[in-house]
Amino acid sequence: MLSLLSIIALIIAITVHEFSHALVADHLGDPTPRAAGRLTLNPLAHADLIGTILLPLLSALTGLPTIGWAKPVPIDPYNLKNPRRDETLIALAGPASNLFFATLGAVIIRTTIIPQLNTVLFMVVLINVTLCIFNLIPLWPLDGSKVLLNLLPIETSIAWQEALSRYSLPLLLLLIFLPIGQSNILQLILTPTTSFLLHLLLSNFY
Repeated sequence: MLSLLSIIALIIAITVHEFSHALVADHLGDPTPRAAGRLTLNPLAHADLIGTILLPLLSALTGLPTIGWAKPVPIDPYNLKNPRRDETLIALAGPASNLFFATLGAVIIRTTIIPQLNTVLFMVVLINVTLCIFNLIPLWPLDGSKVLLNLLPIETSIAWQEALSRYSLPLLLLLIFLPIGQSNILQLILTPTTSFLLHLLLSNFY
């Protein structure tokens, strides 16, 4: 039951995450996400076979962190007034939405005394915190790659973009599936920051 709830919570979090990218892009003058049908809260519009379906199912079956991703929202930087700055804002909008809902869930946990509700809300907080941090890893198709590329000098960014497009996905899958003792590399990366944020949000409950 908890595994099913975690998958549902993950799909909702991913959907809001991608919608936030599209909403900020639309606000900054790029109609591309709207034209592509991505300015929507319909999960089917954002679903990716690996990141939205297979990986969450595998996470539920194996005990891996409940993580995933959706199809990248298409952006046309030529529609943006300040492409590098605006692309960074668009990229950060997704993780920011997850952090917002994690904070909202934590506030509700702090103000309610219903144990069953708190169990579900803790899962919502955990998934959104994990998704926020996971998406800031600087590997394609995660948002951190776009942030990194726009922070680098243009010449360096071009070289890195080619490397990221070629090697990121295999490296990301390696981080997820390469075992390190009873864990994996991804868990070793995510756990310290996730624990810190959970303690910050739920200091009296976690």
